[in-house]
Amino acid sequence: MSTKLAPSGEGIRIHRAPIRRQSLADIEAQAARIAAMMGQIRTAMLPPASVKQAPAVSAAQLAELCGVDKSKIAYRLTRGDLPAGTMVGNRREWAMTDARTWVRDLRHEHMRPAQAAGTTITVANFKGGVAKTTSAVTLAQGLAMRGHRVLVVDLDPQGSATTLFGVLPGAEVEPEHTAMLLFSGEEEDLSYAIRPSYWPGIDLICAAPLLFGAEFALPARQTRDPGFEFWRCLDRGLDQARMDYDVILIDTPPALSYVTINALMAADGVIMPLPPSALDFASSAQFWDLFSDLCNQLIRSRGQDKTFEFIDVLLSRVESSDAASSVVRQWVLEAYTDKVLPIEIPKTSVAATASAEFGTVYDLPRGAVNSKTFGRARDAFDRMCELIEQQIVAVWAAQIEQMEG
Repeated sequence: MSTKLAPSGEGIRIHRAPIRRQSLADIEAQAARIAAMMGQIRTAMLPPASVKQAPAVSAAQLAELCGVDKSKIAYRLTRGDLPAGTMVGNRREWAMTDARTWVRDLRHEHMRPAQAAGTTITVANFKGGVAKTTSAVTLAQGLAMRGHRVLVVDLDPQGSATTLFGVLPGAEVEPEHTAMLLFSGEEEDLSYAIRPSYWPGIDLICAAPLLFGAEFALPARQTRDPGFEFWRCLDRGLDQARMDYDVILIDTPPALSYVTINALMAADGVIMPLPPSALDFASSAQFWDLFSDLCNQLIRSRGQDKTFEFIDVLLSRVESSDAASSVVRQWVLEAYTDKVLPIEIPKTSVAATASAEFGTVYDLPRGAVNSKTFGRARDAFDRMCELIEQQIVAVWAAQIEQMEG
């Protein structure tokens, strides 16, 4: 409502904006309209069969993934013991499935030992808009390209990670495709919800708005059964998956909810994407403060403890031209010290282009955008995947040492 003062003696004239009342029926109609639009958009963005496909890999990319010179690829081709790929014009390409066969062979020392359990990594932040989902999905793709078998668990009811994998949360996801049956107590093992994704090496547990029900189901179970530890529900539900997968990546809601607490308690490692802005930095401080309080109430008060093998802070959505961000970046470094990964994910037009096409930088074929910008974004994510893979391999090595010791 705006108020305008009239000339002296004329009183006050009040100009009111028209009221636009919306009933529940109006909101339902709006939701249906947006859902229909999403279907049309996805049909336009994806292939005719509405199924996403992982990009092919060139000889240079394959050599880079395998950590060898291109001459090594040429030599192994002469032996004929690995997939030969397909000639496209005058260059050779490999489907992602075949590329993974090469990577697992030539990088065998980076693969999970048979005796070790899969590493569970939770990507979490108190705040939305920090590139949490993008970081989780891109990391999953990067690790899969490096030969690892990855399970992505989407626990955000908004289903952003699910959408990036080409599945519409509102239309194509049922309760049995999500972790909801685990949280409600209908299932004890999360394996029931696993489905393959379009990206070779990655399986998916979807999310949908129905997951909001977990915020009621978990405390209700705790009330009915005082011996039930709601925060251990997901941890126990992933026991089989840890035997079947090398890495389990969990994308969480942007809140310290019952579901997020479960994801953190199930994790061997935590990644917090953090843009260098004052508000995001302040929010991260609140996150860890609240999490510490909860751990004291839930874990230490029962004589238990929780150890993380690593906690990484990933500087995300970094604008190099923003002077204010350099100040906050220094705050982050001083506050989180060696937890800050030595790589920054830039805020680029490449990320925006990929997001508009329901994908990540790894979904975009080379040449789709400015090559210099693409290279900068791709290189940053490659380095992120490399650094996190090093930590995962170290966790496996520690498990083996512990067994042998």
